[in-house]
Amino acid sequence: MVIRDPRARGVYAISVAAELVGTGQQNLRLYDRKGLLEPWRTDGGTRRYSENDLVTLRRIAELLAQGLNLSGIRLVLALETENTALKDKLTRHPDRTGTQRHTQAATNPDTRHPQQT
Repeated sequence: MVIRDPRARGVYAISVAAELVGTGQQNLRLYDRKGLLEPWRTDGGTRRYSENDLVTLRRIAELLAQGLNLSGIRLVLALETENTALKDKLTRHPDRTGTQRHTQAATNPDTRHPQQT
């Protein structure tokens, strides 16, 4: 498997990742079990955390500090991921519906607004 985004490459061992984000290794294992993130694993099953995983772990810490439980955090992370994907989609594919309506109205007199007399 080729990873194109260097920030998605799992390079940090669990001890290093835990130290970098200021939490315990058991918390990282718990977040993995609860589905909050899914670190890359070596052939031997060792977790390797990426820069993207560290960003997610810091976001988890922020949400915990705001009083959310792990179930709530899972939902927030999923919604944030979905929101980002939708924004990316809009950036890549601008709204064609408005353009089509405008073009259609210009070429088809039946779709134009009636003129006031």
